[in-house]
Amino acid sequence: MSLEHQPTPDGSMQDIDKLIHEPARLLLMAHLYVVESADFTYLMRQTDLTWGNLSSHMSKLEEAKYIEVIKEFKGKRPNTMLKLTKRGRKAFRQYRQQMLDVLENLPE
Repeated sequence: MSLEHQPTPDGSMQDIDKLIHEPARLLLMAHLYVVESADFTYLMRQTDLTWGNLSSHMSKLEEAKYIEVIKEFKGKRPNTMLKLTKRGRKAFRQYRQQMLDVLENLPE
């Protein structure tokens, strides 16, 4: 999927990043956009997603190289941290701008 999507002159959504546009992934990306990183449990609580649902969306974003997943231990407990990659930040900024363009071009 190219990060070079540009909105069409009529402000249509045909080139919108469908990976980010899915509501749960949009929520996840928005939360990660405003922090350096966040742990899995925190994101689960903030997004109201189940463990399995968050894990599934996390995997799709990781495959696209939009997020980095860091698995480590805190003491003897496993801890999973998520953070946006540079590619993910760029994709989210672009998505945000495209959505603003679409909304701005709506007829009144």
